[in-house]
Amino acid sequence: MKTHLNLRTRDLDASVAFYRTMLNLEPMKHYGDYALFVAEDPGLELALDLDPQAKAGESAHYGIVVETPEAVDAAIDRLRAAGLNLEIEMEQTCCYAKQNKAWATDPDGRRWEVYTVLEEMEPETSCCAARS
Repeated sequence: MKTHLNLRTRDLDASVAFYRTMLNLEPMKHYGDYALFVAEDPGLELALDLDPQAKAGESAHYGIVVETPEAVDAAIDRLRAAGLNLEIEMEQTCCYAKQNKAWATDPDGRRWEVYTVLEEMEPETSCCAARS
């Protein structure tokens, strides 16, 4: 099973460069108005459509869950090497779990996180639900 996302973008080439780095994967298809990434891990089909009027939603963010803190570190290295601005959170409590994560923003303003859960937390701990 795979998740399919179709995102509109104002700058297809910049978005392809971002997602190539984020997913550590080359697009399966890349044309002047469309690109498609197909990943097995995570199970994802990500389609990008060129739309000069595209507007990213402000109330959502996207994430990729990885198995280990080392995988988060590898994503941080890869994203930094591509010159992306990152927000790093290590051993932070969010959504009732202690997590390591790296946040990056795509060219259209969509926030993406790469994260791993280090430890589940009790319900009385804080939650980051207000964060998008």
